[in-house]
Amino acid sequence: FGLTSDITLLELSDMDHPLLKRLSLEAPGTLQHSLQVANLCEAAAKKIGGNALLLKVAALYHDIGKIEQAQHFIENQSTFNPHENLTAAESAEVIIQHVEKGVRLAQKHRLPSVLIDFIKTHHGTTSVAYFYNQHKEQVLGENQLPEAVFCYPGPKPTTKEQSILMIADSIEAASKSLQKPTADQLDQLVDGIVDAKIQKGQLTDSQLSFDELEQVKAVLKDLLKSIYHVRVEYPGQ
Repeated sequence: FGLTSDITLLELSDMDHPLLKRLSLEAPGTLQHSLQVANLCEAAAKKIGGNALLLKVAALYHDIGKIEQAQHFIENQSTFNPHENLTAAESAEVIIQHVEKGVRLAQKHRLPSVLIDFIKTHHGTTSVAYFYNQHKEQVLGENQLPEAVFCYPGPKPTTKEQSILMIADSIEAASKSLQKPTADQLDQLVDGIVDAKIQKGQLTDSQLSFDELEQVKAVLKDLLKSIYHVRVEYPGQ
């Protein structure tokens, strides 16, 4: 009847599942990112009474589309960056395609449709801002491509759980760019990313209330501080 039981979800969370095994071998950085996102998502879902198990499993699989071109994603790079040989538009296309490739892999391995929906919506209709800005710097005037070329196809999240995954995914990735972050920096990061999602209309179809959104933000802030071992600074330290 199209329903996915908790037993099925528990089986899919086994790290020996073929897709997760491939992710660990071919895109180990992406796997670590997914594990961190899963922990953030699970805690946030529990806080607001959402489906924590579903969200945790969805987070494990949301980036499986990166397997086929793993080195094009920064978490899997060591020294060589293949984007150096691509235009900004070509780079954006590779990045955006990980959603479509993820959907195909999920269908091939017969993942439940409810999990496939998470793969489709975890970037909504946002743009690959880094490469769009790079394109505007490199190409001037009428030759510039419209921003739509650099945007994910969507759809936007429509459930509380899908919305939490979108937020946690962006926050976990962005937090990697901070060097020895302070508590204030982490708070600002969470607030800034959530505000940007709202301003860009990514949560317009979401079922999250403002109160639930504030609870989610509070949980993510606390967990990030724990992950980065942020300490209170005492006088004279």
